[in-house]
Amino acid sequence: MAAEERKVWVVGHRNPDTDSICAAISYAHLKNETETGTYLAKRAGTINEETRYVLDCFGVEEPELVTYAGAQLKDITIRRTAGVNSRISLKCAWERMKEMEVVTLPVTGAGGKLKGIIVTKDIATSCMDEFDKHALANSNTLFKTIAETIKGEVCEGNEHGRVQGKVVVAASDLVYLEEDVGRDDVVIIGDRVDAQLSAIRSNAGCIIVCGGYEVDEEVKKLAGQRGCVIITTPFDTFAVARCINQSMPIRQYMTKEGLITFAIDDYVNDVKEMMTKVRHRDFPVLDENGRYAGMVSRRNLMSMQKKQVILVDHNERSQAVEGIGEAEILEIIDHHRLGALETVSPVYFRNQPLGCTSTIIYQMYLEKAVEIPKQIAGLLLSAILSDTLMFRSPTCTASDREAAEQLARIAEVEIEEHAKNMFRAGSDFKHKTTEEIVYQDFKIFHADDCEFGVAQVSVMSREELEQLSEQLKPQLTQVLGQKKLDMVYMMLTDILEESSKLIFAGRDAGRILAEAYRREETPEGIWLPGVVSRKKQLIPALMNALAEL
Repeated sequence: MAAEERKVWVVGHRNPDTDSICAAISYAHLKNETETGTYLAKRAGTINEETRYVLDCFGVEEPELVTYAGAQLKDITIRRTAGVNSRISLKCAWERMKEMEVVTLPVTGAGGKLKGIIVTKDIATSCMDEFDKHALANSNTLFKTIAETIKGEVCEGNEHGRVQGKVVVAASDLVYLEEDVGRDDVVIIGDRVDAQLSAIRSNAGCIIVCGGYEVDEEVKKLAGQRGCVIITTPFDTFAVARCINQSMPIRQYMTKEGLITFAIDDYVNDVKEMMTKVRHRDFPVLDENGRYAGMVSRRNLMSMQKKQVILVDHNERSQAVEGIGEAEILEIIDHHRLGALETVSPVYFRNQPLGCTSTIIYQMYLEKAVEIPKQIAGLLLSAILSDTLMFRSPTCTASDREAAEQLARIAEVEIEEHAKNMFRAGSDFKHKTTEEIVYQDFKIFHADDCEFGVAQVSVMSREELEQLSEQLKPQLTQVLGQKKLDMVYMMLTDILEESSKLIFAGRDAGRILAEAYRREETPEGIWLPGVVSRKKQLIPALMNALAEL
């Protein structure tokens, strides 16, 4: 794929928050303004209500959902072999195969719909195994197609008629010829006028005059009266007898049932697995509308172009979209701790200790002297307010606050009012299941042999927080099994009081949390006044406590 045509995903983490979505959209816009190629904002999970409010507020569509970053068939060069009509002859199919140097032809119908495939083996079968004299009749072969196959022409009769009798070679004398020829038969014959007339009088449906001889007018006249088709050919009798069956339409031999096809969106790894089970040379590929798009073979898979991806707001494999190991990571823009994510080649990695990834992207707009549109300014501002809890979080820096103030001017919004509307929308859980609430902002972390998950939700009142605590605690045990984790924590943050309640599940989860903050362990959860940041206040404390075990 040429550089100017490449498409690069810009995507945040699974269970995306406002920063993850807004950073992806804003950075994709910046890249499109400054680089060649097409940069597409994507999302790796369902957006939450706060983010939906932000997108609606600034009139921005939510990015397309992607669940896997592995290469798809549309990322490789598939062979665009043109489809053929099922009425073409076996000989015509064979000649096209030789011309295109392929062993498989797709057979298509109206609208590009795939009707079947024909391979060289099918043609070989027709030549080697077909001794049925009625094969042409059984396949409804046209006289016109016979003429084309033997390089001849129809000089009398209806070329669009179909064979209805058997094939006879007129090699015997007239007595035996009259006995051999029946109604509607196709007679392969030489230049003997008497034999030609005899075949026509025996009600032959067609005579094929071999050797390039002209047909006598008397023969033509009788053929016209009897409705007999006359075909002349430069081929001799042997050649005509040998290749006449090649005039049968390919529909007689093509594979129509049990076709193994792939969709253009199928993942290459799944295609490879199927190819190892079925020893076909080529496989048809169908487009998004189920129409034939091309052929793919094992050789084509060697030209695979990996998905090119830019990660924003995360740098850990466990938080990235599934299949990230099969993609080519070009850049990482993040503000979190360094996690376990390996790349095949060096990448542009920008990681700054700021309160929000969108603050970094704001700085990049300034560095590249790109004007920030009003919509983009609104998204970047919203992300900063969300991640810093309107500057209340200890992760918030002077750079975050300064960026937010500048962006608010561009977006023409009042910071405090906008932030409260965002948080109010984000804390509306009336129409969500407990599972949806837990997973709306959920991340997995690793510490030595321990794997634990931390979810966070923000509320506007202590009363709402306590209600959520009772509602969500039973769900945490299910999360342990679903994600196969050792421990799971739920961080319920009261934005206005700037404090959080931690509920938990899993062996030693309560003890480790209590030791991390020097608190007394209680089954109802632990209150942590002043703790509002998962990234800066909770995760480091848990990591240190786990390291001391």
